Amino acid sequence: MNIAEQYSKLVMKHFKKPHNYGEIKNADGIGTVGNPVCGDVLKLYIKISKNKKGKEIIKDIKFQTFGCIAAIATSSVITDIVKGKTIEDALKIKKEEIIKKLGGLPPIKVHCSVLAVDGLYEAIYDYYKKSKKEIPFFLEKAHKEILERNKKER
Repeated sequence: MNIAEQYSKLVMKHFKKPHNYGEIKNADGIGTVGNPVCGDVLKLYIKISKNKKGKEIIKDIKFQTFGCIAAIATSSVITDIVKGKTIEDALKIKKEEIIKKLGGLPPIKVHCSVLAVDGLYEAIYDYYKKSKKEIPFFLEKAHKEILERNKKER
């Protein structure tokens, strides 16, 4: 079985033509996460705006990923999922939703979906810090877990 046969058509589509790839100059938040064990690194940029109800939304989101097929595909799909969502809704995204949107991932590549969620959480965390906003308890906890996980994997 060749590599492409291990992945769903959606995974390969996002890998070959990733959505929202690139950098946002003057981003409101940047999340940089990596898995030194497998070498995947994700840098996720967000731009925040307000919707008609006055709630903060992710107006724009872009990413740069150095990694495997699954790392690039999960990075691409998370940008599709959260673009235009409120910050609160974006923080509800879990790895299972990313995997489902991609039509599944090989078990050995599930960690890539964690990388995408971690990058999003870190970008939002960075936004809150830069804006001097109170960081929700669960986001502070997630931030510490991400730092600890990345430290263990080094």
